[in-house]
Amino acid sequence: QVQLVESGGGLAQPGGTLTLSCAASGNIFTWYTMGWYRQAPGKQRELVATTTLDGIRNYADSVKGRFTIARANARNTVYLRMESLKPEDTAVYYCNGMIIPENTQRYTEIWGQGILVTVSL
Repeated sequence: QVQLVESGGGLAQPGGTLTLSCAASGNIFTWYTMGWYRQAPGKQRELVATTTLDGIRNYADSVKGRFTIARANARNTVYLRMESLKPEDTAVYYCNGMIIPENTQRYTEIWGQGILVTVSL
């Protein structure tokens, strides 16, 4: 029942702004590095942005300067603010997070179901 659920996707115009949200739930005390990935039809899934527990951020070159990742640790929520959107940003966006399940001492990767973002006139 540990899961990530994305919301906030939809249609935006080129040059517009959208903010995605990712809500983490389940019997997990700490979510470690979390991030956003995306996959366009016929293409490989690619990293968009990540953020560590202490707030260190990393961005793909294609979105740097336009997208901002942030997290609200108290609510186990991760956001992706997307500005100056381009048609090539159209993709299914996936939330990702690392956890350490009880008694495993190992990182486990959790993926959301994905949410569609379409950038078009």
